[in-house]
Amino acid sequence: MTTDLAMIPVDAHREDRMVGEEGWQEIRRLATEQRWSVSRIARTLEVDRKTVRKWLHEPWKPYQRAPQETTLLTTHLDFLRRRAPEVQYSGRILFQELHRQHGYQGSYDTVKRFVQPLRVQRLQAERATVRFETEPGHQSQIDWGQARVTLRAGLVVRHFFVLTLGFSRRGFYDACVNESLGSLLEAHEHAFEYFGGHTREHLYDRMRTVCLPGGGERPRWHPTFEAFARHWSFEPRVCQPYRARTKGKVESGVRYLKVNFLPGRTFQDDVDLQEQLQVWMHDIADTRIHGTTHQRPLDRFREEAPLLIPTTTQPSFRVESTWPRTVATDYLVSLDTNRYSVPFTLIGQTVDVTRRNGQILIHHRGHLVATHPECTGRHQLLVLPTHGPGPVARNARQRYSSPPPLHAAPERFPDVEIRDLEVYSGVAGGDR
Repeated sequence: MTTDLAMIPVDAHREDRMVGEEGWQEIRRLATEQRWSVSRIARTLEVDRKTVRKWLHEPWKPYQRAPQETTLLTTHLDFLRRRAPEVQYSGRILFQELHRQHGYQGSYDTVKRFVQPLRVQRLQAERATVRFETEPGHQSQIDWGQARVTLRAGLVVRHFFVLTLGFSRRGFYDACVNESLGSLLEAHEHAFEYFGGHTREHLYDRMRTVCLPGGGERPRWHPTFEAFARHWSFEPRVCQPYRARTKGKVESGVRYLKVNFLPGRTFQDDVDLQEQLQVWMHDIADTRIHGTTHQRPLDRFREEAPLLIPTTTQPSFRVESTWPRTVATDYLVSLDTNRYSVPFTLIGQTVDVTRRNGQILIHHRGHLVATHPECTGRHQLLVLPTHGPGPVARNARQRYSSPPPLHAAPERFPDVEIRDLEVYSGVAGGDR
C-alpha cells in the first residue's frame, strides 16, 4: 500500500508538532500492518526517528502552545475569571479593560487564548443543563415580546406581555402600547383574572420595572412593583445575571405567539387585536399538544388550577399610574375591562389614562380631553354624547345659520315652511 504524503500534516517549526493526528495514525499503521522499521518510516514521512519512536509508544495528544505568554496574566487571573462571564467571554472587551484600567502590556491574542477554554466550558455547561420542572402552582415565568402588527391605521409596534404557568404551560398574552410599569401591573391583573389565580412564585428577567439597576446577585426591587407583589401575595424572583435561559418556558411562549398568532393577521384597532388574541388563546394555544409535555395545556391546567392562589375576591392594586391607550374607531379607550369615551377627533391617537380619586382622567399631549367617574363594576361603558361627531355637526349649523324660531319642530323632523293662513284661504276659492 502506498502512502500519500500530502495527506499527512507536517509542521516544520517544532519536532513535537511535526506529526498531526493523521500522521500519528499513519506511523502506527505502517509499523503494525506493514511491519516497516523506524528508519524506513522516518525516511518516508520525513520526520526524525525519535519522533517515530515517541508516537509508537505514546497515545495521540494535540499540541498545546507552551504558556510563556500567560505569565503576563498571572496578576489578573482573579479579575478575568470574575469579569469574563459578565462580558459574555469577549476577549476583546477584556483586553481593552486590562489595558486601560489594569496596566496590562501583553497582546490581545494572549487574552483570547486564555478566554477560549472558559467560553467552551460555559457552552458545555449550558448544553448539559437539566430542564427545570416545577410543581403545579409553584412558578410562573413572565416576559415581554415585541412585534409589528397591521392595524387599519397602518403598521405599528405592539408589546406583548406573556405569562406562562410553569407546570401546565398554559399561557396568557396581553397586547400593550409599551412596557411601562403601569402596563406591566395591569397585564398581571388581566392574567390573574384569566386564570382565576396565580402561582406562589413569579420569575422575571432583570427588567427595570421589576428591579432597579446595581443590585448584583441580590435584586433591589422597584418599590411600586414590590408593593404590588405584597398586595397579591406572590414571591418575585429574577434570573441570575447572564442566565436568562432559566426562563425558557415563557421565551418559548413568546416565540409561539410570533410564529402561530401574528403571521397573516390584520386588525381593525387595538380592541380587535386583543379580541382576536383572546380567541386564539382559548381555541389554539390552550388546546394544542405541547411539544415538551405532550399534553394539552388546558388538560394539565385542571391539575394546576386548585393549587393556584385565588384572586377572584381580591380588589385591584390601586396605584395612581398612567396607562397609554390608543383610541379605537368607536372613540373609546379601555381600563380594567371598562371603556370610556374621548372626543372622536382623537381616533387612532395615543392618550394617557389616569385613575385618581374615583375619576378617570384622560390626557392627550398634556391636555385634559375627558373626565369620567370610575366604573365600579366590570365590562361597563361610559360615553359622553359630546364626544361623538353628531354634536360637532349640530354646533357647526348653529354657529353659521340664523337661530330657528322658538316653536320650530325638533331637529329629528324635517323643516316645515310656516305660512300665513290667508294663503290657504285663497287656494280654497275665497271666503267661506
